[in-house]
Amino acid sequence: MSNITLQIITSDNWREALELSVHEVQQKFVASVNPPVAIALAKAYIRPGGKKVEPYGVYYQKKMVGFFNLHYTPNSTDDYWIFHFFIDKKFQRNGLGLKAFQELMRQIKQNNPACNRIRLTVHPENEAGRKFYLKVGFTEDNILTFDEPTYSILL
Repeated sequence: MSNITLQIITSDNWREALELSVHEVQQKFVASVNPPVAIALAKAYIRPGGKKVEPYGVYYQKKMVGFFNLHYTPNSTDDYWIFHFFIDKKFQRNGLGLKAFQELMRQIKQNNPACNRIRLTVHPENEAGRKFYLKVGFTEDNILTFDEPTYSILL
């Protein structure tokens, strides 16, 4: 069993989430503002496109080490998107991103049984991110979303 858990961001842990960051050269790959969690939390309130937006903290041994937003249309089969996924710079390169995605896919299958596809976009200059998502099992869709290549994985 992995020591990775995913917890929704609430009034109890949002400040902890704001402490997360990436290396300066990675900032543009995650969000246009710093800290990257700030824009992601705003989207949970604003709900772009009318989608449900759930911000999650990635926890390793009870410490928040990463973050992502799940955007989706409830009961949809393929309108599930991951945005702003990152592991804090202090915890990168330890396999936590892969474990987080494995747990994410497990939870989506459990909590959203209609879902059969998850999508995300990758900044065109983010070669490490592209390789990571391919390793996780995503494939490139050969379309652009928000001017970025779109990737998907079938569950």
